[in-house]
Amino acid sequence: MRLRDKVAVVTGGTKGLGLKITEGFVAEGARVVVAARGEEGAARAPEHLGDRAAFVRADVRDAESVRSLLGAAADRFGGVDVVVANAGVSRPGPLTGLSFEHWSEVLDTNLNGLFHCVKEAVPYLEKSGAGRIITLSSALGSRPTRGAASYCSTKAAVEMFTRVAALELAPLGITVNCLSPGFVDEGMGKLLKANEAVWARYGPKIALGRMGLGEEVADAAVYLAADSGSYVNGHVLEVNGGLSW
Repeated sequence: MRLRDKVAVVTGGTKGLGLKITEGFVAEGARVVVAARGEEGAARAPEHLGDRAAFVRADVRDAESVRSLLGAAADRFGGVDVVVANAGVSRPGPLTGLSFEHWSEVLDTNLNGLFHCVKEAVPYLEKSGAGRIITLSSALGSRPTRGAASYCSTKAAVEMFTRVAALELAPLGITVNCLSPGFVDEGMGKLLKANEAVWARYGPKIALGRMGLGEEVADAAVYLAADSGSYVNGHVLEVNGGLSW
């Protein structure tokens, strides 16, 4: 029970890696407020986790929505100790065919959304005395890939934002670290694996010869959120089975 009595907020936590992280936190004793936007997110609210998890509709692109999310978490569970800024989108396509609307949507969610989550979380995490912020990058944050200009750009920015935030927030007793998953058998990873031509290209690049599991990424998040990660700060933790480009 590495997270006993901790309160966490996980954005984009109703599906994919966000849900796996939520489940991992609850299994380790945390109480979790799960956030997602729109009716689709509400439909996926993690009711199977009982009273250890609560769903709050929030849109990370909107500062007021994030402010309300953090306030709701503190009101319900008495404070906030961990924030996992997981919400993100991808709009793939070649640069010449990428609309400005899609480009802006990815930046607004993946980067502006992260800014809102971190800024609004600071007052709560400072009160915690052992606050933790975990951001989510991707293997594509450090490995250029055709057709992924917006996603690669935002994830690279997430990693540098994490390092700067770690320097600035350390005096407040808050650590800021980044998880960088590789190919994981969740969400977009499932689609990639199902495409035989694409998987034949990327599968051999993984030293362990397989996709990762959502639970393996979640366990890394637990490590960073728990006391075990108290002296890790400003780090980008790759969880990718030994991925070489």
